[in-house]
Amino acid sequence: MGILHRVRLAVAAVSLSFVTSIVAAQEVRPLVKGQTLYLPIYSHMLYGNLGKAGKASYVLLSALVSIRNTDAKRPLRVLSARYFDTHGKLLGERVPTPVLIPPLGTLELFVELNDASGGSGANFIIKWDAEQTINPPLVESLHANMDGGKAVIFMTQSVPVTD
Repeated sequence: MGILHRVRLAVAAVSLSFVTSIVAAQEVRPLVKGQTLYLPIYSHMLYGNLGKAGKASYVLLSALVSIRNTDAKRPLRVLSARYFDTHGKLLGERVPTPVLIPPLGTLELFVELNDASGGSGANFIIKWDAEQTINPPLVESLHANMDGGKAVIFMTQSVPVTD
């Protein structure tokens, strides 16, 4: 088998994987009355090679957490958004009192670029509920650093977890 044929097979496999991911991401999620969500956060990102001291370089990142009510008719209530560091230590509660998000509304939380306390394994545990079953919210975090003429930008999405 020639190298060109192997490259075409690899590209086809990656393309199929990409299309499958898009289809899976677009599936209709079941209506629910509340959830606990885990959202990965990166307050910094390691990159490059290990230096003489045995450590990689890192870049600080800000994180914009977006909690979007995808229900067009009913509000949802964010009960808490607890922020944890890489070691699982609670760093703080970002929603100290419940916040009502109207239909198609968004609640934003922000972790500043200069707040590296979370580390590369930080996370939010977000709890929400509604008076009746609704479309579950879309909860994402946009991570960014645009200093020094270079940009690092990527997103993470939440997953439901059991309490």
